[in-house]
Amino acid sequence: MTFNIEDYGVAPAGQDAVRPFAVEGLDVRGRAISLGPVVDRILGRHDYPEPVSRLLAEAIALTSLLGTSLKFEGRFTLQTQSDGPVSMLVVDFSSPDAMRACASFDETQVKALMSAGAATPENLLGRGHLAMTIDQGKHMQRYQGLVELDGISLEEVARRYFARSEQIPTEVRLAVGEVLTRSEGDAPEHRWTAGGVLVQFLPEAPERMRQPDLDPGDAPEGTSDHHIDEDDAWVEAKALVETVKDDELIDPEVTVERLLFRLFHERGVRLFDPQPVKDQCRCSREKVEGVLTTFKAEEVEDMKVGDKIVVKCEFCSTAYEFDAD
Repeated sequence: MTFNIEDYGVAPAGQDAVRPFAVEGLDVRGRAISLGPVVDRILGRHDYPEPVSRLLAEAIALTSLLGTSLKFEGRFTLQTQSDGPVSMLVVDFSSPDAMRACASFDETQVKALMSAGAATPENLLGRGHLAMTIDQGKHMQRYQGLVELDGISLEEVARRYFARSEQIPTEVRLAVGEVLTRSEGDAPEHRWTAGGVLVQFLPEAPERMRQPDLDPGDAPEGTSDHHIDEDDAWVEAKALVETVKDDELIDPEVTVERLLFRLFHERGVRLFDPQPVKDQCRCSREKVEGVLTTFKAEEVEDMKVGDKIVVKCEFCSTAYEFDAD
């Protein structure tokens, strides 16, 4: 049977928008996103190696799912620091919808992994930590949660973060794709896409959310196993999310509404208003000039190129030129 979301009186959110949803029959809530022009513009201006672009796109999709959940004017920042070829990822979301992102990497190490066919996200990140920071403004306390990077994917990072910091059972799927289109007589056109879905188990009775604290392998020898059965509703919800294919998350023709209907129509899925995401940096000439005025004279002298000082934003690649005097 062909499913048309319009038949249900719901307009598709389209690309570059997060669609919150709830499945009351399974006591889960979640968010889904399809990214197109936003992620393509961010990656296009940086021109990173393909594996680095894919990794950053995953981080952008994950940050979109998490950042749009803020209920206040603030910032959500996802940042990695590790010993891998990609030593740092930074994705910065300012509510309600502004996104910017960049990466730092060792080009030689990345090329070596690519030549060996081993440029996986886990190998690119290496070992270190990932920080998720929520900044509620200068008069409010900042909150930060850390997750160890030990050869795990960004999907697993999100699962561990919510299990340990929030005690919320969470399942995440992320995917990144490349679209090549060609018109007769023209060179192929390349576009990046990305998508993701995040589902959390939030029953009214907190005891239904209980999870094992330790892997059984961590228990001292001779200790009896302490087993906690997962709630049946959560087991079902996870199993459904695990059926999501990468193609469904990155194909612009597969709307998030169509995907959510396929997953949860038997249980009933309720959709909430979509929240758009924009490619928008927070830099400005005034901010850069304010930073420069704090430097010492000798530091300014070292920055001079002829009689000019040029400062380039790492996020949006905008170059700001100042007279050195």
